Amino acid sequence: MTRLPRLTVRWRVATALGLVSLLVTSALAFGVWNLTSGYMLRQREQSAIRQAEANARLVDRSLRNGSEGLTELLTGLTSGPDSTVLLYRPGEVLTSGRQIDTDDVPRRLVDLGRRNTPAAQRLVVDGIPVLAVSLPITSADGAYVELAPLVQLDRTFRFLSALLVAGTVLVSLLGVALGSWASRRALRPLTELTRAASRIAGGDLRARLPAQTDPDLTSLAVTFNATADALEQRVLKDARFAGDVSHELRSPLTTMVNAAAVLRRRRAEVPGTAGKALELLTSEVDRFARMVVDLLEISRTDQQTEDLALEPIDVAVLVRNVVAARPGRPVEVEADPSPAYVLGDRRRLDRVVANLLDNAERHAGGAVRVAVLRRAEVVRLEVDDAGPGVPEELRERIFDRFDRGARAGSRGGDTGSGLGLALVAQHVQRHHGAVWTEPRPGGGARFVVEIPEAGQ
Repeated sequence: MTRLPRLTVRWRVATALGLVSLLVTSALAFGVWNLTSGYMLRQREQSAIRQAEANARLVDRSLRNGSEGLTELLTGLTSGPDSTVLLYRPGEVLTSGRQIDTDDVPRRLVDLGRRNTPAAQRLVVDGIPVLAVSLPITSADGAYVELAPLVQLDRTFRFLSALLVAGTVLVSLLGVALGSWASRRALRPLTELTRAASRIAGGDLRARLPAQTDPDLTSLAVTFNATADALEQRVLKDARFAGDVSHELRSPLTTMVNAAAVLRRRRAEVPGTAGKALELLTSEVDRFARMVVDLLEISRTDQQTEDLALEPIDVAVLVRNVVAARPGRPVEVEADPSPAYVLGDRRRLDRVVANLLDNAERHAGGAVRVAVLRRAEVVRLEVDDAGPGVPEELRERIFDRFDRGARAGSRGGDTGSGLGLALVAQHVQRHHGAVWTEPRPGGGARFVVEIPEAGQ
């Protein structure tokens, strides 16, 4: 069973206010309709009944006096083209005005008039709404029936109902719009808090909430900014510590690397177990040296948040230069015919490409394809290898610091320090880009970097 997406707070408030507006305006419209339509209908009925009573007296007087010209009298009593006058006498029915089928007049209504009981009833005769008034004619033992048209009143009712329905719908929509506007203003501090927290999570430790004029929000802004200040100081302190330690290690490490190089050249003179120990020692010294360099780079990046030397860079040219400067078998670089420019820091982008190629060389036998493509306002760098690929559960972890994926905890060989891909992610993030890994068609892993194109 598919679960429907839950509405946001903003739309829940807007919907609630719209429903309340709908209920209130519907109740008001219903009351206005009842009062207005009832009053107008009563007024029209009273007018029609008074007119019918006066006409019935004229007919009754004419019949008592035996005067001629009853047909002309009935013709003169019609008030318009849609009105009808009927005179029921024993054995005959005289009509005047709009001609109708006498069977359309209810028999019970006529019988009430004949029994000296005045009556009125609303009907629809030949598609026209009318008010039928039945009055007794005592002189002729008959009934006088007059059909007063309600066409104008019906039009008024239709216009009034349409106006009330349109007003109800309009007020409901205005309620939704007002609720959306009010909730957006009420949730603006929360939106700013979310935006600032996202920037901090993305590495921008200088993100802060603006000063609030609302007393209810001042404490929130002050507390959040104080927490962000403390976090920034802690991160900078840790970065300085890592940088200081790495810097202090460089001098003795240089000595160790040079000594290891001397020992490596004399490897043939150290046989057996001592030779294997020497190989392990020199490989660990090399890995330690790369780790210290990477730590220095990371600590420098952590401490400096606005140090990017931005310039327009053709990524295809940069990648070709990095590939050409590397020893070993060169890799062909695929690129779109048109230049792919980004606004970036050349040193950091060089390091991104070099680290991706180093990662492919250490863990997958080297890169088999490097491509620079333009895709929907971004420049896309793809580095493919033919190795075992990256398991799905490790595709995010491998960009964390000191995470070496499936090789975590292993020693010997060139397993890396676990900082190369972390540096890639950090540098790409500084360029407002994204990096991830996905399966390569045909097997292996594909590392993808996307950076916004210059001028976008």
